[in-house]
Parts: sequence; structure tokens; C-alpha cells
Amino acid sequence: MSQTKEGVHPHAAGLRASTEVLTRGFDPRLSVGSARPAVFRSSTYVFSSPEAAERAFSVASGKSKAAEGENVELIYARLNHPNAEIVEDQMVPLETGAKAAAVFNSGMAAIMTAMTTFAGPGDSVVYTVPVYGGTQHLIHEFLEPFGLKGVPVPAGNMKRLEEAIAGAANLRIVFIETPANPTLRMTSIKKAAEVAHARHKANGSAPPLVMVDNTFLGPVFQHPLLHGADLVLYSATKYLSGFSDLLAGAALARDVSLIQRMKARRVIFGNILPPDECWMLDGRLPTVALRMNRASKNAQRIAEHLNSHPRIKRVWYPSLFTDPEQIAIRNEQCDYPGGLVSLDLKGGKAAAFDFLRHLRIARNAVSLGGVETLACHPMTTTHSPLSEAELAEAEIGDGLVRLSVGTEDWRDLLADFEQALGKP
Repeated sequence: MSQTKEGVHPHAAGLRASTEVLTRGFDPRLSVGSARPAVFRSSTYVFSSPEAAERAFSVASGKSKAAEGENVELIYARLNHPNAEIVEDQMVPLETGAKAAAVFNSGMAAIMTAMTTFAGPGDSVVYTVPVYGGTQHLIHEFLEPFGLKGVPVPAGNMKRLEEAIAGAANLRIVFIETPANPTLRMTSIKKAAEVAHARHKANGSAPPLVMVDNTFLGPVFQHPLLHGADLVLYSATKYLSGFSDLLAGAALARDVSLIQRMKARRVIFGNILPPDECWMLDGRLPTVALRMNRASKNAQRIAEHLNSHPRIKRVWYPSLFTDPEQIAIRNEQCDYPGGLVSLDLKGGKAAAFDFLRHLRIARNAVSLGGVETLACHPMTTTHSPLSEAELAEAEIGDGLVRLSVGTEDWRDLLADFEQALGKP
């Protein structure tokens, strides 16, 4: 029996996210009285009747839709399973404005499923750069050979973005990563959505979906759905999980039908998040805000202390923005600046490598959002597939180091960074 349907205790109206994430979507009576969800390691599920099997396949195939509150029985773990239902239901209240979620076996799986669900050969995707290297690689090396056209636009350049949205043929997706990876340059979600919807009204075509990779600041510090975005995407490996020990992805939307369409594509791809990982992720959702708040406070203190260091050309961090438009975007759509800091070191690649080599507490590794502090050199790691021209346009220089600040004591981290920079 589905964990998220029949038998779940009703909730009082107006519960806050920190309460709902611990209470909704799980009925202990369906888990032998367990106070917290158990792991359901099963590939196939027994039907209560032939009629129930028929109904389950009808809904799963898209021939019919489940009625509100209907208990549609489970079929097979590639399609759905109890742990996926539980974590998806408990994830929803964390994303302000969301009504449905889907989980995947990586962040890239979530992005790939979103793009292939809503765009195809002959369509266009406008996307901001810099963007995670894997996303850009997906567009160039996989989607474009199948006939989908990618149109890159510099993050934060709203004039260029408006022109690209207006001019792209058969535009289906506007993909925004904000803050950008790794420069933290911000793009206005509200303006992007307004321009995309205005195009729809002008020519009567189907509106392009505005998708936001919200991994850096969400779900605690940035709420794209409130600013007009249609779909929010995550590498749940990062802050949602927070311990650098599992891979996961997620998609959330206000429009339930968007998530249903992605789940149908997920059935074909077989990229649903497995039960054990769902169980692990679910147990960490109640602490997302606690971890992100600590990391953000640490990062802001460190960024502002290092901003005047003689061996650093520039510190990229939202609280240090000087461009009026970037400040306006930050103030409009971000509650707090987050745990990511990028340092542009004097001395280029040699200085960046020396800095990474001498770290004692922070670890030289890619990824982000864990409780431990990580540091990497984007040009030679996460963004290494980019051409010289793409790197230059994205402002990713050879002296740039990205820091994912964790939950250690900020004073110890600052001392570590200062000693790794060396004496002026």
C-alpha cells in the first residue's frame, strides 16, 4: 500500500515547513508502528486484487489520473516505491510554493529528465553561463547532437537574456542557475519569468518553462517558485543531503502535472532514487535549514575577512556585490548569501594550486554543500570541458578557487585559509 495516500493522518492547516517535513507523507501504521520511515528494499509489490493491478497500470501508463486521495497500489520499484513517496512528500514543504516533487539518482539525472521531458529536436533551450560544467556538457555533447539548440547567455545580463528569449526559435526552456557556478553572479528569476511569459502572450505559442537550478541557495535562502519559475531542480547530493555520502537529485513544481510528466519519463530512464538513498535523504531533510544557516554565517564572516587580503584580487560573494543590478537581484530574491565563496588569487594557476596544496582543514575536492569545507580549482576540474572562450566569458580565470564552507568553527577555517595563502 502506498505510504502517502490512504491512512495518513490529516494535518492541521497552516503547519510550518519545519513541522511538515517531519510529519507529512508517512503513516507509522503502514510501517509496523515505526516512529520514522523504514527502508523498503523490494523490487516488486503484491496487488490486493486484479482490479487494483489494472488500476495501478492504468495510472502508471498515463491512461488515467489518480483521484485526489486515491490509494493507487505500487507496482515495481523502477516506477515508484514507498521510500520515494515518503521523501518526495516530505520534501515539498521545504520548497516554498511547491505542491509536488520527484527524486532521481543524481542531480544530473534530474536535469536531463527535465530537459528531455519538455524539449526535443528542433526546440531551443536558453541557459545562463557560467553553469555547472556537467549541465553545459549535457547540452553540448548530448542534446545538441539530437537536434536541440542551446543558447548561452551571460548570467545577470538581463538585456541579453531578454533578447535570447525573444529570438530563440521554438523556445521550450529557459534554464537559470543562480547564483552562477562558480562566480556567484545572479540572474533575476522574476524578470526571466516575466519575459518568457510575455513572449507567450505576444505570439500565442506555448510558454517556455522557466527552470532554476537552486542547489546553491535553496530551499532555505532562495524560493524560485515565488518569483515565477515553473520548475526547481536540485543536486540533492549537496545541501539537501549534506554529508557527501550519497548521490541524489530532485525536481519540484507548483504545477503537479509537470512532476507527473517527469515521473513518466523517469519510468523509461529508470533513474528513480533507490530506497536506501531515499531513506538516508529523508532523515536529513529536517536539518537542512540548520546546516545551511551555519554554513552561510561561516562563509560570510570568512569572505568579508578575506576581502582585503593582499594576495586575493577579488572575493566573489553575495554580501560583497558592488554592481547595483546584482545588489538589487540579491535583495529581491535571496534571504541570505549562502555557503559558497570564490577567491580570485593573484598569481594565477600556480597561486591557486599552492593554496589548495597547503590547506589543512579544508579538503581539496569538488562538490559542495556538505558539513565539511571543500575547495577546488574550477578551470581544471568542474569546468574543464569549457573552451577558452567559454571560460573567458564566464569569468573563470586560472586563479579562481571555489570554496564550499562547511559547519566547522569559522575562525579555524579562516586561519586555515590565511596560512594557505602564505605571508604577504
